Amino acid sequence: MITLHITLSAGLALALSALCPLSGQTSSGGAHNHANETTPAPGPINQLTAEETAAGWQLLWNGTDSTGWRSIKGVDFPKKGWEIKDGVLSVLKHGGGGDIITAKQYANFELSVDFKTTPGANSGIKYFVQHGLDKHMGIGLEYQILDDARHPDAKLGKNGNRKLGSLYDLIPAPADKPAPSVGVWHTARLVVKGAHVEHWFDGVKVVEYDRHSEAFRAAVKASKYKGYKHFGEWETGHILLQDHGDNVSFRNIKIRDLK
Repeated sequence: MITLHITLSAGLALALSALCPLSGQTSSGGAHNHANETTPAPGPINQLTAEETAAGWQLLWNGTDSTGWRSIKGVDFPKKGWEIKDGVLSVLKHGGGGDIITAKQYANFELSVDFKTTPGANSGIKYFVQHGLDKHMGIGLEYQILDDARHPDAKLGKNGNRKLGSLYDLIPAPADKPAPSVGVWHTARLVVKGAHVEHWFDGVKVVEYDRHSEAFRAAVKASKYKGYKHFGEWETGHILLQDHGDNVSFRNIKIRDLK
């Protein structure tokens, strides 16, 4: 695999710096903060604690069947390619099931998802997904899930913006984020309130941006999404779990509405 060395224009560099503060920054506006009081506390698998229920959390996946989820390609859950077993929802390697999306659409929310990768795996959690923009996949903003050490996508894009925790192809997670481990459960968290979006990985904020800002729009124009009008600025959309042909597992999928 050839590593591409890309020089950013001065304008785009400024835009990215505005979108993604320097890694290691720990101020309230930085992109590398420790967990705060909104993080769901550890608890039973695919169940809500009394504290979570009181805080408005709901299970987005019930841990036993496909209720609330369907194929991006139709109204039913895929008949192949996905497995529900022992409280874990897994996309199977080369299973051909395709992406799955929530039946409902969401606007302002906080989402928490446990995930576990296998060697060389690639997947993602997409949000504000718009159905019908592309016949092959759901188009939306993506929290990247990747084995950074083994998958070639980690060396593509710009400045690491296709590595784990990044806003895929747009904003990189900092290089000093918590070290991911294959075969170990990690937690992704998304906070969306109006135009403000945060990506968290294992209790650390790794991306923060305003999806209506000129800096965000400049990043979109320099990305693979430049052909989609108003990309990422939609008022509402589905949440999607990606089938990229690799074995990746999910559990403890929880969401709460942010008014």
